[in-house]
Amino acid sequence: MSTKRVALHTLGCKVNHYETEAISEQLVGQGYQRVGFDQIADVYIINTCTVTNNADRKSRQMIRQAIKRNPQAITVVIGCYSQLAETDVAAIPGVDIIIGTEHKDRVAELIAEYEAGLADEAGDAGEASTMLQLRRVTNIMQVRDFEELSLTSFSDRTRASIKIQEGCNNFCTYCIIPWARGLSRSRDPQAILAQARHLVANGYREIVLTGIHTGGFGEDLNDYNLARLLRELSQIEGLERIRISSLEATQLTEDLLVTLQESGRIAKHLHIPLQAGSDRVLKAMKRNYDKAFFRERIARVREALPDVAITTDVITGFPGETDAEFREGYEFIEEMQFSQLHVFQFSKRTGTPAAKMAGQLSNEVKHDRSRKLIELSNRLAVDYRTKFIGEVLSVIPEVVYGDASLLLGHSDNYIPIVFAGNPALIGTVCAVRLDRAQSDISYGTLI
Repeated sequence: MSTKRVALHTLGCKVNHYETEAISEQLVGQGYQRVGFDQIADVYIINTCTVTNNADRKSRQMIRQAIKRNPQAITVVIGCYSQLAETDVAAIPGVDIIIGTEHKDRVAELIAEYEAGLADEAGDAGEASTMLQLRRVTNIMQVRDFEELSLTSFSDRTRASIKIQEGCNNFCTYCIIPWARGLSRSRDPQAILAQARHLVANGYREIVLTGIHTGGFGEDLNDYNLARLLRELSQIEGLERIRISSLEATQLTEDLLVTLQESGRIAKHLHIPLQAGSDRVLKAMKRNYDKAFFRERIARVREALPDVAITTDVITGFPGETDAEFREGYEFIEEMQFSQLHVFQFSKRTGTPAAKMAGQLSNEVKHDRSRKLIELSNRLAVDYRTKFIGEVLSVIPEVVYGDASLLLGHSDNYIPIVFAGNPALIGTVCAVRLDRAQSDISYGTLI
C-alpha cells in the first residue's frame, strides 16, 4: 500500500500555525507524506480561523478548494471556525471530519476511526460507502485542561515557538475568540521546560512563548506563574533568547517586571496591546485598564528593560470613536513612543457586542484613520531604530537575503537587520553594528 499523502492549510494566528505543524509532525510520525496544499492528496486538513466574518469566508473558500482538488480525498476541517459554525461546515458537501479547537492531538486517530467506519459501512452495504461525517466538536467553555500538543522541529532553524497557554478570559466586546477557544488554561510547566530543553539540544537558540492570551499563563495554576517559568527557562544552558509573543498591560506584575530586569535572557522586545488611546473607547471595548494605568506600566517596563522595543496593536474606527477621540489616541501613541504599530480597522464580528453597537463608522473613515496610524508607525519605527545607529547589536541571522552574501536576522530588540555574512552563520549569535535605519529593513556590518 502506498504512503498516504496529506496536505495542510492554515488560516489565522501564529498559534494556529504552531498547531498545524504539530498535527503535521503527528501524521508524518504515523507514516503520512506531507505535500503542498495545491497538490493532489489523500487527506486535506484545513485549520480554520473565525476572528472576523472575512476569516469565516476564507475558511469556507479553502475547504471548497480542497474538495474540488480531489473529491475522493478525506477532508478534515478543524479549528476556530468549525468550533463556532459546526452546522455550517457540515453543510458543505464533501467535508468528512469536523474537529473543533479540542482533539487536535487526536487527528491521526480520528482519521483512522473515520476510515474504519468507511470500511465497515462498505462491507455492510457491499458497495462504496456514503458514511456520514465524523464530528468531534466539544463544548469548549467546559474544557478546563490544556491539550498537550508538542512540536520538536520547525522550518525556521533559528527560532522555535512553544505553546504555553490556551483560551482567554477577557471577553473584549469586539472579540469572538473566547467562545472559540474557551477559558484560559495553562500548560504543565514541566512539559514546557522539557520541550525547551529538547529544542535547545537540537540547535535552537531563541524560543518564543506563545498562546491565545500568553500572559494569562499560570493564572489557573497553584504557586506557579509566568515569572517563575521565565526564571526556570533562563537557567537552560544554550538558550540565548526568550521572547514572549504578547503581554497585556494588566499582566505586567511586579514579580514579572523584576524577572524581566534580572533574567538576562529575555529579549528586549515586548508586544503590549493598547487597542485604543481613549479612555471612553477602552471602556467600550472592555479592556479593563485606562490610559493612566497603561502609561505607568510602560514606564515600569522601560525601567526594567532599558532600550526595550515595545510594539502594540491598535484598532481604529471602533463604533462611536469620534474625530477627537482618534486624535487623542494618536497623540497618546506618540507619547508612548512605540517601536511599531499593528493597525487593524474595526470589523464587525457577528456574535460580538461591538457588532451591534450604535455609531458604526464608514469604511472610508476607518481607512483614512488606518492610513494615518500606519504612517505614524513607520515614523516611530525609524525614530526608535535610529537611536542605535553605530551601536553593536546581538543578531541571530535567520535566512539568506537576496544576494547569497547577505543575511537577514533580528536583533535582541527586534530590529530586522541585513548584513554581509557567510550562510554558515545562520542560527548563531552575531555582533552586528547598525549602520542605516529604515522603517522596514535596516542595514548593518558584521563585527
